[in-house]
Amino acid sequence: MARQSKRMKNLSRKAGELGVLSVPEAVKALKGLEDTLPKAIKRSKFDQTVEIAVRLGVDPRQADQIVRGSIVLPHGIGKAQRVLVFAQGEKVAVAQAAGADFVGGKELADKIKDGWLDFDVAIATPDMMGVVGPLGRVLGPRGLMPSPRAGTVTQDVANAVREYKAGKVEFRVDNGSNVHCVVGKMSFDATRLTENIDALLSFIRSLKPNASKGVYLRGMVVSATMMPSISVAV
Repeated sequence: MARQSKRMKNLSRKAGELGVLSVPEAVKALKGLEDTLPKAIKRSKFDQTVEIAVRLGVDPRQADQIVRGSIVLPHGIGKAQRVLVFAQGEKVAVAQAAGADFVGGKELADKIKDGWLDFDVAIATPDMMGVVGPLGRVLGPRGLMPSPRAGTVTQDVANAVREYKAGKVEFRVDNGSNVHCVVGKMSFDATRLTENIDALLSFIRSLKPNASKGVYLRGMVVSATMMPSISVAV
């Protein structure tokens, strides 16, 4: 096991002392955590990504308890997503006009099979799924496989491209019943981060499966790329 740095030891100890906080309190604490470090310890010099992890009262082994979705957060995620679109005919020009970074068909699929993955989102029109389907083994484990349920298999490629360019995020419950999702950057002010988190939590609540019994939202933490997690009351 890798040794924890002096910086992370200090931050983890301070985060553990905070207990369970409300969303606004947790965001404020996360943004101010490095201010508690001794002067001799260096602060991070890049804009860290902020993420939440929510523990759900679902059994992801059951098909009727899978929780997944996508949402355009009120203030985006602070990152320009690279969008790839599988399309043909007139949809190629439509996707390009909407701002897609890469548009094509079989030539893009062949490129991906050869190991190219320099994009963040893949969108496809339904008539391209014959080309896209064989990529499931490569794109699926990375969360990049186009899906009707996520809105990334669609005829309305223009709207899909614009949404992801605006900061749309996808999530899916993992095998441990947790949902992980990016909610912004440390450079966001506390209000923007709080509003993004509140919007995401509200959406996750709306997705509660009928088959899920008992407490649905069981726990939550907020963290950043080089920060320990802070417990949040849900």
